[in-house]
Parts: sequence; structure tokens; C-alpha cells
Amino acid sequence: MVRRDDMLKALDTLLKPQQFRDYCPNGLQVEGREQIRRVVTGVTACQALLDAALVEDADAVLVHHGYFWKNEDARIRGMKRQRLHTLLKNDLNLFVYHLPLDAHPDLGNNIQLARRLGLAVTGWLGEGDSALGLVGRLPEPMPAADFAALVEDALGRDTLHIGESEDEIDSIAWCTGAAQGFIEQAQAVGVDAYLSGEISEPTVHFARETGIHYFAAGHHATERYGVQALGEWLARQFDIEHIFIDIDNPV
Repeated sequence: MVRRDDMLKALDTLLKPQQFRDYCPNGLQVEGREQIRRVVTGVTACQALLDAALVEDADAVLVHHGYFWKNEDARIRGMKRQRLHTLLKNDLNLFVYHLPLDAHPDLGNNIQLARRLGLAVTGWLGEGDSALGLVGRLPEPMPAADFAALVEDALGRDTLHIGESEDEIDSIAWCTGAAQGFIEQAQAVGVDAYLSGEISEPTVHFARETGIHYFAAGHHATERYGVQALGEWLARQFDIEHIFIDIDNPV
């Protein structure tokens, strides 16, 4: 058992959210019961995850994608009302860490994805609080088609590749989620390839015209591992129960 405020202090100390200019509030977004013995983690605080957390008799939900994003409608109606009603009615805590969880050098989404894919990290992609992605090398030089297959096998979903399948690649940069815009930074540092979660229409043209290979491996699929690692860290730190629940999302 751990006090809610002690868990919040430990998470804030570990992830340092004050160092990031984020699109949502990080930390405790919805306050619930004071004592926590079981935490459920997931990628997004959707209704399905909240309902699953109640089935597991959780005291807290910890996610990467929470609520109250910049420029969203602030009115508590419809889907937002139902989600908040579920949390408040059941005295369920909601902890959220967005960019701080992407960037953490040990538990973050990007380093966890690197370990999943066997990538060797050689540096950061970006500078200052925009240094969220990583730069590194593949386990060994290989044709782009083989790396796409490696990613598909590791993440369990189709990977979209832009580039010539037979080209051999070795160096790579990556940033999970909707970070396709960082492809320009990746190309500027001279890597062979860039991997992210989502892809946009301009991404295709940029990859084709600059020669950098691009791999879109899924927003949800690339961001499943940081929150799991964080939940396991909490379980060790406070001797509480942790359950990761994967609400499937094809995007």
C-alpha cells in the first residue's frame, strides 16, 4: 500500500515533468482514493481501460495519454463526461505522463522500444526539451525489408515502409507515437532510416525525395512499453500490484 501523494511525488521526481513544454497536464489529472494497493497501466485512458480497471479492482490508472489537451473543448459533455464520471464515482486516481514518459532514459517509450527492437543507442534526436527521440544503429546492417519484418514481428502489427526494400540500412533514428514530423531532424543527422508511430501525407514525399527510409509502426504499438516499465518500477518501489491492460488500437 502507498499513499496517493507519495506515489505522485515519486513519479514527479523520476520523470521531471516540469522540464517539458507539454500539450497536457502531467501528473495526477483526477484525484481519487488516498491509499493505493493496485495500479492498472495502459496507453490511453479510454473508457474501455477505465472499465477494465474497475474489473481488476484497481485504485489508480496510470497512462501515457490522458485528458485536458491544449485547444480541446473544455466542456464536460458526452464521452468526456462519461470518462470523468467513471473515475469520480469510483474514487479512481488517474495519473498521466506524456512527453516525460517518451523521453525518460531508462523507462521511457523510446528506450523501451529500442530494447524491444535490439537497437543500439548512440545519442538523442533533438535538443533541450525537444530531445525526445533517439539515434542509433540496427542490430546489424540489413535490407530495409528485413528490418520492416523485424519490427512487425516484435510489435505484432503491420509496418508501413517508404523506400526501396532491397536497400541496406544500418543507422536509424526513432521517436514513438505521432512524431513523423521529426523525420526532418533524422535526415539532417544523416541516418539511413527513421521510425515512428504514425505517418502523414507529406512524410511520404519527404522520404522519397531525400532518400531516407521511413517506417510507420503504429502510434499505439510503439507506445505500449514505457507505461509498462513505469508500472513495474512502481510495483518494485512500493510493493504494490501492477497490471498492464492492452486495449487494442490499430492506429
